[in-house]
Amino acid sequence: MGFRSEEMCLAQLFLQSGSAYDCISELGEMGLVEFRDLNPSVSSFQRRFVSEIKRCEEMERILGYLLREIRKANLAVPEAEIPPVAPAPKNVLEIMEQLQRLEVELSEVAKNKEKLQRNLLELTEYTHMLRITHTFMHSRSRHEALGPQYEEFPSLETESVTGCTSMQRLGAKLGFISGLIQRVKVEAFERMLWRVCKGYTILSYAEVDESLADLDTGEINKNVVFLISFWGDQIGQKVQKICDCYHCHLYPHPETDEERADVMDSLRTRIHDLQNVLHRTEDYLKQVLHKASESAHSWVLQVKKMKAIYHILNLCSFDVTNKCLIAEVWCPVSDLANLRRTLEEGSRKGDATVPSFVNRIPSSDTPPTLLRSNKFTSGFQSIVEAYGVGDYREASPAPYTIITFPFLFAVMFGDLGHGSVMTLFALWMVLTEKDHKRRRPGNQVWTTFFDGRYIILMMGLFSIYTGLIYNDCFSKSLNIFGSAWSVKAMFTKQEWTNETLQTNALLTLDPNVSGVFSGPYPLGIDPIWNMAVNRLTFLNSYKMKMSVIIGVIHMSFGVVLSVFNHLHFRQKFKIYLLFLPELLFLLCLFGYLVFMIFYKWLAFSVRDSQLAPSILIHFINMFLMQESATTPLYPGQIGLQVFLVVVALLSVPVLLFGRPLYLYWLHHGGKSLGVHRVCLCSCGYERVRRVSEEDLSPSVVHDEEEGLSDSGGPREFDFGDVFLHQAIHTIEYCLGCVSNTASYLRLWALSLAHAQLSEVLWAMVMRLGLRMSSRLGVLFLVPVFSVFALLTISILLVMEGLSAFLHALRLHWVEFQNKFYSGTGVKFAPFDFSLLPSVFEQDGLL
Repeated sequence: MGFRSEEMCLAQLFLQSGSAYDCISELGEMGLVEFRDLNPSVSSFQRRFVSEIKRCEEMERILGYLLREIRKANLAVPEAEIPPVAPAPKNVLEIMEQLQRLEVELSEVAKNKEKLQRNLLELTEYTHMLRITHTFMHSRSRHEALGPQYEEFPSLETESVTGCTSMQRLGAKLGFISGLIQRVKVEAFERMLWRVCKGYTILSYAEVDESLADLDTGEINKNVVFLISFWGDQIGQKVQKICDCYHCHLYPHPETDEERADVMDSLRTRIHDLQNVLHRTEDYLKQVLHKASESAHSWVLQVKKMKAIYHILNLCSFDVTNKCLIAEVWCPVSDLANLRRTLEEGSRKGDATVPSFVNRIPSSDTPPTLLRSNKFTSGFQSIVEAYGVGDYREASPAPYTIITFPFLFAVMFGDLGHGSVMTLFALWMVLTEKDHKRRRPGNQVWTTFFDGRYIILMMGLFSIYTGLIYNDCFSKSLNIFGSAWSVKAMFTKQEWTNETLQTNALLTLDPNVSGVFSGPYPLGIDPIWNMAVNRLTFLNSYKMKMSVIIGVIHMSFGVVLSVFNHLHFRQKFKIYLLFLPELLFLLCLFGYLVFMIFYKWLAFSVRDSQLAPSILIHFINMFLMQESATTPLYPGQIGLQVFLVVVALLSVPVLLFGRPLYLYWLHHGGKSLGVHRVCLCSCGYERVRRVSEEDLSPSVVHDEEEGLSDSGGPREFDFGDVFLHQAIHTIEYCLGCVSNTASYLRLWALSLAHAQLSEVLWAMVMRLGLRMSSRLGVLFLVPVFSVFALLTISILLVMEGLSAFLHALRLHWVEFQNKFYSGTGVKFAPFDFSLLPSVFEQDGLL
């Protein structure tokens, strides 16, 4: 990772038609260049290699079908040990034929399997229907076996289902309809029969013990066998239509027991035969899928690479003779030698008579931004780029974020115990990262934690450090070096007596007494403060002042980093008109506040600590320019404060009017903007430079400031537009210095909140188990510790850690990076096969 993005150049590739495919393939394996579209006015359907892309999409469709069938069969798709390269164009038809032949074979076998399963399901349903309806017909008690019955005419008494009825005497014919219906539809089906048929039907039903699968939806449903007795053909037609509406599976009902027995025997034989055929079909299908799964991953990679190559070829343009393809690419200057070697290798593989070559060309376009990173720095780079990609050659905050981000997090999360748990968790992920990468779990939460494992490791290590400074470990202090405070001296100097101990609930150690305070604690806060009643008051003052000091230093560092941008882009006027006013405004006000904090710590000892004035009162009086009623911190304080306020106020008009007036003078003065010359740097890129006595060359000055059009030509200078932008920047900076300094107080607030939550959790959970004095106390301590560990991980580590992470992120984005980092660039997107997304991975098929 560099402190500035890499130098880029625009290059032109001349690829011979016969070897262009192989050259692009080699470039995709290396990931060196970003291609530009040389045919922006041509639609994607009118480009030269549309047919090849359609062929690749057809192969992707077949592969998707194949992978879905493999997934249904619960087969794994092994990854190739060595990723295959893009297939040669002459081998594409062979792969296409293999996939098409495999698709036809699989589709035929799958259709046969589905047909066999449907036939088996129908035979099984028919068997259940015959078995259950048999009980309806031969039940001793009619009302015990039959379901609810509805008769519209109670005078027409039914003697039996198969016997003679009054309806038969009227000339009506008795009929039966039997079948299966889903359990959830029975009630509605029953009501519909009653309303439509008006009692001319008798419905009997019973639930099937076995759950049957629905081949259309794949769901396992409970089914019900029904038998409907009806009178008359018209009623039968109505019943038939109702059954069709409710998607009932109807089967013929045998009239006699002999027919029923014959049908049952035939069904058992056919079911047995179908099961054997279906078992053999499934075995054959699994063999075909198993063989196909061995090559599926390689086919997916080959088709993906092939499709990407043709997309890139569509971005190129042909010369007049149609024998050479011309491409324009952005390439890092340091990779030009590798680019030439890659083209030579592609030409060799393509058996080209004339080798492909590269030629650097000048350009006035802004190059993309490239910041190389490794597995350690990539997480911190992602944090910065989430705010915005840096401008070309702009100073990157990512190297500094490696230290400042985990440190600010640890200031809010400072606890030795919690930091150790976080460090061990991150260290486990780091040591086992190869196994986790190989498994590639689909859980996005886990993937997020794993990608930020080095960030978590650094945050844990810094939390251990700040935990030692706070002397805080699971809300308890560690007495490593022994306390510097002694109670013995209060008795030996006759300050305390036995009567003092008996009459006072709280006692205060007097550091003025010799021997009470022997000196500061070697590292961090003295552990005796954990017992003090005024511990929270002491830590409040300590952490609040610490937050202000860290905030002012962090913001000042951000302002100083802007100098490197001004010097790199040769914009010296910004140093005098932007950097110096910004730095003076910040340091004269809030830098002086930090000075007063340190001065008060050093100037006032224990003996005169009661006379120490309030820094806040002095800081308020500094803006009011009036003498405080309290004792001044040092002689000449009023004069110095008035001078600092005047300097800060004078820096505001310089910041507001300096750059607009200077640019206006450049446009209308002797150094007119009408005189331009294009100066090409070694990489073939530089913005339009202006000749001036100060060697001024604002290479990255915005167009609205320089009066340049997008094409590099001059346009009318708009002073109002420039002044408006500068006024917004001035107001934002001046007000931001106040709000940003106050924003760093979140370090103090979250640190106290974390410490208090940890202390409350210890007092309300862990202390209950430790206070048990009986023999069962050890057994009681196990569930208590489990609850304590669970709450510690869920609340203090996960929730509090996420809160501190977000606040540290905000401090970097808003308070630090906006001082020097614009983040309006375009990220370098190289043509790299490994970076191309796969549709099958997104769908979970791979």
